[in-house]
Amino acid sequence: MRKEEIRRYGSSALRILAVAAVYYGSARLGLLQQLVRGQVTPLWPPTGVALAGLLFFGPRVWPGIALGAFLVNFSIGPTPFAVLAIVAGNTAAPVCAYLMLRRARFRQELDRLRDVLALIFLGALGGMLVSSTVGTATLVLAGGLDPDRFWPAWSVWWTGDAMGVLVVTPFLLVLRRARWPVPAGPGRWTEAAALGLCTLGVTLLATSTANSSLLFLVFPCLIWAAFRFQLAGAAPCALAVSTLAVMAATRRLGPFAGHDLFANMVTLQAFNGATALTALLMAAVITERNQTHEEIKRVCARLAEIVAGIEPRDR
Repeated sequence: MRKEEIRRYGSSALRILAVAAVYYGSARLGLLQQLVRGQVTPLWPPTGVALAGLLFFGPRVWPGIALGAFLVNFSIGPTPFAVLAIVAGNTAAPVCAYLMLRRARFRQELDRLRDVLALIFLGALGGMLVSSTVGTATLVLAGGLDPDRFWPAWSVWWTGDAMGVLVVTPFLLVLRRARWPVPAGPGRWTEAAALGLCTLGVTLLATSTANSSLLFLVFPCLIWAAFRFQLAGAAPCALAVSTLAVMAATRRLGPFAGHDLFANMVTLQAFNGATALTALLMAAVITERNQTHEEIKRVCARLAEIVAGIEPRDR
């Protein structure tokens, strides 16, 4: 019995450390695109990592989120108190999102429209209000941010955390269920490769051209991904498109050149939000349609078997 307890505690410790390590690594990548005070970014991947970790392993891994957040903020926080407050907000936000999703009976497969809507409104938009409010208020109280910049910083913080949930969490949910090799013919693999190359090429073209209307060229690729590959295609494409758009915005290239921070954030987050919503909602609707079609086929086949098994009555 003691060996089983040690094994269980060891497994829990490894999961906590794994969540902390992935959280820290994704945070360092996110900070490369910082816009406000070296720690507020338009896309914050650790929120997606944290929520996915809670969905995978349960609420017991919250110390890993806190540890990862502490390691990230320790060197960039204005004061020790501010660091602890920001860590508390960064930990509480995904935990609150997880609890709300669990209460809504969220399914990790994201194969129902209600699950996608729950992830959007409860996991992303609702849960991330905690971290953005606590973090921005802490920076103002600690003197690391001017009070008149509270709302611009809050908006970037909130949308960055929300986008982390919308584009990173679905990708990790897909990645966890991925199996190799996938039973698919060469035509399917060719189509998947063509989709990936087309998505990258169109996004690079749209983010390197000054005309912002070209950003909408990526939506046919997202619809293609959702229609043909459902979440397995839509989630990676949405992540790639959002990442390239964020990189262009932080460098003020293409459609983001010559504009102030507020204008760029409105354009970027509106584009990223539309990208994520289109990909996730389309994938969920197509998956539900396919499931309904398969269920009708099974019912019809079963009904045909029953009818065939009924012997004709003698008159």
